[in-house]
Amino acid sequence: MFSNSLSSRFLWLVVIFVLLAEVLIFVPAVTRFREDYLLARLERAQIASLALLASDGSIAGELAGELLENAGVFNVVLRRDAVRELILSSPIPAPIDATYDLRGANAFTLMRDALDEMRRSEPRIIRVIGDPVRQGGLLIEITLDTSTLQAEIWDYGKNILLLTLGLSAFVALLLYISIRAFVVAPMQRVIRSMSDYAENPQDANRIITPKSTIQELRAAEEALNKMQTDLTGLLRQKDRLAQLGGSVARISHDLRNMLTTASMLADRMEMSKDPSVQRAAPKLVNSISRAINLCESTLTFGKAEEPPPKLAPLRVAALVEDVVDNEKLALADGADVTFLTDVPPKLSLRADGEQIFRVLSNLVRNARQAIEATKQPGVIEILAKLSEQDGKPGVAIRIGDTGPGLPAKAREHLFEAFQGGARKGGVGLGLAIAAELVRGHGGHLELIRSDSDGTEFRIWLPAAN
Repeated sequence: MFSNSLSSRFLWLVVIFVLLAEVLIFVPAVTRFREDYLLARLERAQIASLALLASDGSIAGELAGELLENAGVFNVVLRRDAVRELILSSPIPAPIDATYDLRGANAFTLMRDALDEMRRSEPRIIRVIGDPVRQGGLLIEITLDTSTLQAEIWDYGKNILLLTLGLSAFVALLLYISIRAFVVAPMQRVIRSMSDYAENPQDANRIITPKSTIQELRAAEEALNKMQTDLTGLLRQKDRLAQLGGSVARISHDLRNMLTTASMLADRMEMSKDPSVQRAAPKLVNSISRAINLCESTLTFGKAEEPPPKLAPLRVAALVEDVVDNEKLALADGADVTFLTDVPPKLSLRADGEQIFRVLSNLVRNARQAIEATKQPGVIEILAKLSEQDGKPGVAIRIGDTGPGLPAKAREHLFEAFQGGARKGGVGLGLAIAAELVRGHGGHLELIRSDSDGTEFRIWLPAAN
């Protein structure tokens, strides 16, 4: 609707400002006209009175009447040498209605008197007092009829009104056209660009090119250009990640089948009479089972269908010991990594043991691999204790290491899938899954610190009821 558009509202503002300008121009103009009219009558009356004085009173009768008629007044009183004298006079048709003293009258008084004169519909008799010109006396006073004044002031007011209205309308039109050309049109161009871009955000040809010469609009176009460019890049990245996710899902599917076969072979190894094989076989079976579960979880993550946790009482100490045992077996040859744990034996949770194992295993494995990459001795600490969060009882588990710390890029998108792993070569899925699993338990996973002295994560989970 035009009435709700920027152009229409600006037009209304222009109309309002034009009317305000009319008032500011019209009132002083008619005020000045009335003052000049009365001053002209005073000057004419003074000339007529001086002509009479110069004739030593020989002018009388019809000639005196002509002087008064020419001056447009009925009486002329002139004060000279402290003497007030009626110089010219004629019959006054009505009583004097008002007296106006122009000597030292302020602007407000003059405007008030002018507007008062315009609003009157009937002529009247007024007395006007002023200063004589060219030192022709101390004071001059005239009496006149306002009928001519009222007619002329209205004619003058109409002319001024028409002239100022015409000029104001012309200026308003120029302003309106200018605003349409320099503000509204560029804004409409931005709106069209946004609508066009929304139809196909991945088409780089639809990204707006900043062209405006107006500083503010140029800044808006540049901001929109940056936003559209970034969004197009993100959408392309999203497509690539979607394709990568599909590939990971297919790889996980095939890997799961391979691990299933390996699990069957590991079951057979348990029947071996070799003591070392008998000790390693259960660990191998557990690792292969967890690997199969991880593949299935990866497939589920790709479908955004991570199953809800199966809550059951869980001893934290036993879970941590199991995680540490697996990581000790996974240590590379020559690696010097010390595992320190401080978990109360009776500390328990109501949680899904398999999912929490995946979370802890992911964090501890990342820490181990970070230390191994330095080829220096290192320590991994796992601490657990009761801890309240927002008034709710729970368990806080801290996993810290003395590794080299996380890269800055990894810290920016630490818990976002496929946005960069916590270690070199990682795809960034492990921590994203871990954070999601912890959230599924009503807790949260956070990075406490990561610097040259090492990295520390904190898991908070609600305590068992």
